[in-house]
Amino acid sequence: MRRRDVITLAAGAATLPLVGPLAARAQQRDRLRRIGALWGGFENDPESQSLHATVIQELARLGWVEGRNVRIDQRWINGEADLAGTFAKELAGLRPDVILATNSAPTAALQRETRTIPIVFANVTEPVEQGFVAGLARPGGNLTGFSQAELPIVGKAVQMLKEIAPGIRRVAAMHNPDLRPGAIKSILDAFEAAARVLAVDPISVPVHSDAEIETEIEALGREEGGLICLDGFTVAHRAVVIAAAARNKVPTIQINSTFPREGGLMSYSPSLPEIYRGAAGYVDRILKGEKPADLPVQLPTRYELVINLKTAKALGLTVPQTLLVFANEVIEE
Repeated sequence: MRRRDVITLAAGAATLPLVGPLAARAQQRDRLRRIGALWGGFENDPESQSLHATVIQELARLGWVEGRNVRIDQRWINGEADLAGTFAKELAGLRPDVILATNSAPTAALQRETRTIPIVFANVTEPVEQGFVAGLARPGGNLTGFSQAELPIVGKAVQMLKEIAPGIRRVAAMHNPDLRPGAIKSILDAFEAAARVLAVDPISVPVHSDAEIETEIEALGREEGGLICLDGFTVAHRAVVIAAAARNKVPTIQINSTFPREGGLMSYSPSLPEIYRGAAGYVDRILKGEKPADLPVQLPTRYELVINLKTAKALGLTVPQTLLVFANEVIEE
């Protein structure tokens, strides 16, 4: 064959349609990918919106931009645990490439709907105990993600509450039992063990409404008690908690840093932006071909103590130097 013929054939081949594995790879790369997201927070809540923005920005940094190469179908349960099941069914029915779930109720609802679509969870407590994964190192199914690791946080929170309010005789753990029934027992066990070591009486306070929150905090005020707020329900209803705690002189610690920034006494929590950025990273890795079963569940690496000195003064409390030195943020006004 003459050299001119070779060049002509090569040029002609470049115009032929792609076939076989090469075509499949090109189509996979070019098609619009689909992400589902079931958010456990409140759509209009500033904290929830900030974490939502963290995820979207991290996905964009990793190359996934809505409308360009990915579509994101989102639902918010807005504190209504019953909506988690409805929205989980809707999202699973869309057959996305991966679904992001924040908090336990959305994760549990999605797990009931699909055992094949990859699910990445964020800010979930005790994922093994709740049956989301077989183990932290080897999740073993279609779920993986980032855990809050709440058991050690609860013990530390009881200790801090006793340090800032040494006169308290009992400590209540407030939670909505409908949000994560598979994990609450182990959390309350850790809470009770820590309280007994510090010689305070532990009590579990299940709540479902603003009225119940106010009633329980009023009772604690009469009993010289302190309060630990454990879950997303108390975070969503933090305005009620803050007002009732101030009115009844109840020292309170919440596992969310928004609480003291809005007038609560203090918080001790993992860095939620770090958790949500990590979850976005796992979504990216799954979109690029990795499987949830091969991605170990990650635990927090950063924790934050935030103290509101103005609130402490209003409650008649003196914050010990040990806590001030340990604090990541001290609010004075």
